[in-house]
Amino acid sequence: MIDLSVLAPDVANIAKEAGAYLRKSQTNFDRNLVELKSLNALVSNVDRSAEKLIVSALKLLIPEAGFLTEEGTTPQDTTKQYLWVIDPLDGTTNFVHGLPIFSVSIALLHHGEPVLGVVYEVGMDESFTAYKDGGAFLNGSPISVTSTKELKNTLLATGFPYYEFSKLQGFQNTLAHFYQHTRGVRRIGTAAVDLAYTACGRFDGYFEYGLSPWDVAAGIVLVREAGGIVTNFENINVAIASDSIIAANKSIHPLVYTTIKQHVR
Repeated sequence: MIDLSVLAPDVANIAKEAGAYLRKSQTNFDRNLVELKSLNALVSNVDRSAEKLIVSALKLLIPEAGFLTEEGTTPQDTTKQYLWVIDPLDGTTNFVHGLPIFSVSIALLHHGEPVLGVVYEVGMDESFTAYKDGGAFLNGSPISVTSTKELKNTLLATGFPYYEFSKLQGFQNTLAHFYQHTRGVRRIGTAAVDLAYTACGRFDGYFEYGLSPWDVAAGIVLVREAGGIVTNFENINVAIASDSIIAANKSIHPLVYTTIKQHVR
């Protein structure tokens, strides 16, 4: 087994390097360069260039590892015992429209289990890191999920559906319940940051559907190492292999799950 405590700082530095490239690129970004991968899924040369930068650096750390990347700029080989899962720019729509909330997300899987996660939130220059049994950190300081016990005292995060609308009505009903029984629901436009903010206690919980592994892999490690629970909408501990996710502290997770179960089919 690779020493994750040694590996984590190197991965965090790679994420920061990619983030510096993204920050500089946003200052003079040309929206005419945006392409549409699928309904409301944007991509640009910046996404691809950042991904190439990250992949090249990670290959030096674990030459035998495989890659699963959002933009597919390198051969995708998910059969390796070590697998990097990368989103070079989570929050592309925010980036394109000049909003300062977007991130770099890098996770390492070992035999399919997320064991290391780094989320670098570019606008705030915040580096979230975690590895299995090693705890979770923000810029080097330990973090943990909240200790909130009642739904009425929570601030939740979510992401709105943008291409998969089969659960839309149930999702709307879920939001309506949370509007009335929490302190509020936030939608900031990057799943990786939603999970990082849940890990450090800014959000009490997060839920969303219509996701891909690179959206959540790193954040799952962060939340779990910060003391939280992560499942899918069926309350099964396979969130990375599912298109849905619920992440929260141990008291709030069952309350969020129960509400979703009542409304989303």
